[in-house]
Amino acid sequence: MAVATGSVMFVTLYLAIAQGVVVVKSCRENLRATQILEEKGETIRLISWNQITNGFVPQTFTNYYDPTASSGKQGVVYQGLMSIASAPVSETYASTMRQFVITVNWTSAGVQHQKAFSTFVSQYGLQNYVYPVTKPSA
Repeated sequence: MAVATGSVMFVTLYLAIAQGVVVVKSCRENLRATQILEEKGETIRLISWNQITNGFVPQTFTNYYDPTASSGKQGVVYQGLMSIASAPVSETYASTMRQFVITVNWTSAGVQHQKAFSTFVSQYGLQNYVYPVTKPSA
């Protein structure tokens, strides 16, 4: 009876540890996807309006779980897509706004995952403080 109880407890403990490892791995991959989205979002906020409207922003990108690791050991591959559209507003300044949607997809343990982020950029927004618009001299 003691051996049977001990065996059940050992198997239960083993399964709990194995499940914990899977959950931690999943959380780490999800956090890395969030970091990638934040990085791309901050990049968008810092580019000039001319770069936004003239196609400077790449539509697709690839990143890795550990981009500093040697080739072949970088872990999960994150495929990204950035789309630019007119902002869904009807105010008079709608022509000076764009909506960015950044999507990251990755596959882990045969399961497809997706995470997305959306932000707005205005012609007269934050990027003008980083890249000031200069007026032509008279």
